[in-house]
Amino acid sequence: MMKVFKFKVTKKDPKRLGSFLGSKHFSKQAILNAKHNGGMILVNKKRRYTNFILKNGDFVYFAMGEEKLNKYLKPSNAPIDICFETENYLVINKEAGVLSIPSRYEDDSALVNRVLGYFSKRPSSEQKFLKPHVVTRLDRDTSGLVLIGSNALAHGKFSELKKDVFIKKYHAIVHGNFETLTGLIEAPIGKVGSSVKRAVKVDGQYAATKYRVLEQKNGASLVELQLLTGRTHQIRVHMSYLGHPLYGDELYGAKDDFSRQALNCYYLSFPDPFTNKIQEIQIAEPIDMQNLWSEL
Repeated sequence: MMKVFKFKVTKKDPKRLGSFLGSKHFSKQAILNAKHNGGMILVNKKRRYTNFILKNGDFVYFAMGEEKLNKYLKPSNAPIDICFETENYLVINKEAGVLSIPSRYEDDSALVNRVLGYFSKRPSSEQKFLKPHVVTRLDRDTSGLVLIGSNALAHGKFSELKKDVFIKKYHAIVHGNFETLTGLIEAPIGKVGSSVKRAVKVDGQYAATKYRVLEQKNGASLVELQLLTGRTHQIRVHMSYLGHPLYGDELYGAKDDFSRQALNCYYLSFPDPFTNKIQEIQIAEPIDMQNLWSEL
């Protein structure tokens, strides 16, 4: 079913229709889709071009057109654990071992493929307006909450949210015990040669991570971490930098028998960009991390 957005033009809004729609987070492609792929753009219920000049008090109606899917993207019927869903986005509990997006070598069972398969079960009148857009991505072997937009508008709106209101928290099991139980790690992260590995480097990009030690055992710690920036492998690099590599993370110095990095995104909080309501989603630790902690 086509979703129609309605806006009232105020004195502060751009007056050219195209600019006005851009200020509401509609991309150029979304505007083109509305014009040419089954959507509509109206001002006071009359079709208008994007160069139309708006007046204060006008009502703009925008209906999303059909989003063209990548013809090579394969839908998958593999299961997904949906924690929360609206007509514009889903929050999914991703299991370890599943890619967030397809790779060149594995293109049929990533989270995006699974969401596409989930959408394909909707009535055909809805399917053409649904397309998965990953907003928060996790490494293959990191488990936990992933936010996926159901259309390009949702992806654009979430991308505009500031880091201080879009809160992501993780639990990690790391080697060693801490003397300082809370802290802020500010250490720039950059690439190591042409490999996937990252490291703290003077010429790297600014990266900041808050941590809080929840519990300690002899030689191991359970830590809560909050990302303040979003660098590749940020938590893994920062914990290794402190001398506390994650269990299972051989790439960053761990030597143990855990089968993957012991890292789980257990909490998301954000203002819904369509309603401004604060959404909070929290999940329990996966069984493998629960078992690891109990056995240590």
